[in-house]
Amino acid sequence: MSSSRVEVREALALRVEVSDDTLFVELADGRTIAAPLAWYPRLAHATTEERSSWRLIGRGRGVHWSAVDEDVSVANLLAGHPSAESQESFKKWLANRTKPIRSRKR
Repeated sequence: MSSSRVEVREALALRVEVSDDTLFVELADGRTIAAPLAWYPRLAHATTEERSSWRLIGRGRGVHWSAVDEDVSVANLLAGHPSAESQESFKKWLANRTKPIRSRKR
């Protein structure tokens, strides 16, 4: 009996799009991953401008949004893992984000 060897290639992101309710990541192998935006609360609370300002990190292994300090890995998207940020951390971030600029600590 013969068997063929399966070559596992790492999935890498090429392009990102964020709608009002979904994160789409186009992969180098032609697939597109879609995940609910609710999985990434910082992106869900971001403005359209903040969501559209992303960059690939790790040669496409992940995506970074500097305006909201969010990183999403392609591996976690493929595995179906939402953000691992704690509710406490997110609440602190959100509270700081909604404060008027002049009252934020510098």
